[in-house]
Amino acid sequence: MSARPIRISGLRQAVLWDERSAGHVYAPDTDLVIEGGKIVFAGPASELPDAYAALPVDVDGRDLMAMPGLVDVHSHPATEPMSRGMFDELGSPGLFYSSLYEYMPVFRADAASKPDCARVAYSEMLLSGVTTIVDLSTPWAGWLDAATESGLRVCLGPMFRSAAWKTTNGYTVDYTWSEDGGQRSMDEALETVDAAQADASGRLSGMIVPAQIDTCSPEILKASFAAAEKRDLPWQTHAAQSIVEFQEITRRHGMTPVQWLDSLGVLSSRSIVGHAIFLDDHPSTPWHTKRDLDILVSRDAAVAHCATVFARRGYVLRDFGRYKRAGIRIGLGTDTYPHTILDDLRLTAYLGRVQEQTPEAVSTRDVFDAATCVGASLLGRDDIGRLKTGGPADLVLVDLSHPMMRPSIDPVRSLIFSADDRAIHSVYVAGRKVVEKGRVLTMDYEGATSRLVEEQARIVGSVAQRDRLGRSVETLVPPTFPTRR
Repeated sequence: MSARPIRISGLRQAVLWDERSAGHVYAPDTDLVIEGGKIVFAGPASELPDAYAALPVDVDGRDLMAMPGLVDVHSHPATEPMSRGMFDELGSPGLFYSSLYEYMPVFRADAASKPDCARVAYSEMLLSGVTTIVDLSTPWAGWLDAATESGLRVCLGPMFRSAAWKTTNGYTVDYTWSEDGGQRSMDEALETVDAAQADASGRLSGMIVPAQIDTCSPEILKASFAAAEKRDLPWQTHAAQSIVEFQEITRRHGMTPVQWLDSLGVLSSRSIVGHAIFLDDHPSTPWHTKRDLDILVSRDAAVAHCATVFARRGYVLRDFGRYKRAGIRIGLGTDTYPHTILDDLRLTAYLGRVQEQTPEAVSTRDVFDAATCVGASLLGRDDIGRLKTGGPADLVLVDLSHPMMRPSIDPVRSLIFSADDRAIHSVYVAGRKVVEKGRVLTMDYEGATSRLVEEQARIVGSVAQRDRLGRSVETLVPPTFPTRR
């Protein structure tokens, strides 16, 4: 027996999609009716069809705002929560303060801890209003089951590569290439993608993800792109994400990471460049050309921007406003802990304004669009990331009576710059309530975090065995304050 429709009545405010302007608009005094996972009515109560007007009210919206669920286009749920408290100030000085090559392998979550890492990250995403995520992980046992359990729309991007990196001295990076060029790992990733596409929940999908530009052979990059074209799926790789990588690619090929991708024919409207910070005109990577940005624009390639993880290292995209004005589609991701994407919206706006020295450089609308309709476009979707009659019922209810939302003449602005996720009241995905009054309904968030404490202690306890110099965690990550004896 199918569930009856859900009526949300008298919303003080709603952020609806306006087809005429192809953008979000505020719509006060709105009713929403959800049926079969879709929004079947979005408008004033006076226009409700009789059948819906007769429905009982399920949610009194007088102190609520409805807005579209947010889209996180770049995240690593199965590993990042393990690093909490350790990577905030940790980087290799000889590798331009990147943490990728020396420290990530030392602290990385193992197979036993990945399920709880993922559940913690999924929960944090839901609690911050995210309804769709791109999960970039190396395949792990139970991944599809956990993704389905979360209640999120999860685009699985199983990562594969042709080489592994390591540093033995803290200032150079060595690459060990696989005999088959990464073909076996790509084949396994494609099997995972196909399984996600066929998942019975209808909420899982797939993305083709050669992990990093410097760890993938030209053959595997081109083959993976062909696989994405065959399946009509988005394609994403990490590129222009570190100074080390920029220097490695220019040393190997005599061209920048963006230029090399372009030479391989793997940049198009289905391509997402993870980070794309270190272009040929970035101050940290000066190069004799100045055409990377133009290449991305000409190919309609998109960028997954994750402000927090690079701000920790002291680097920044230069800059969001410039990329947007050039015509590049930019979606936002969390990448790292905490997986609270509203933090990234706020930081993206602030950093863009600082660089251009004007509050007009990046607007609230710019970052909100990046995390909704623009982010959806990176996944080839024109239905999610917006609220409209006939569209999926992926929505967030914001508590306008929360003290940190008051007073407010512009509730979306107040949510991003004042209240953050503290004002998220409820979240629905495909019409199913997955968060209610700040509590995740689909997963045991508290239990997963408790277990992760124990798992982090286990990982930390063996750090010296994996570190190249046998250093303890106290040496690698000194405490903020000394402990009184």
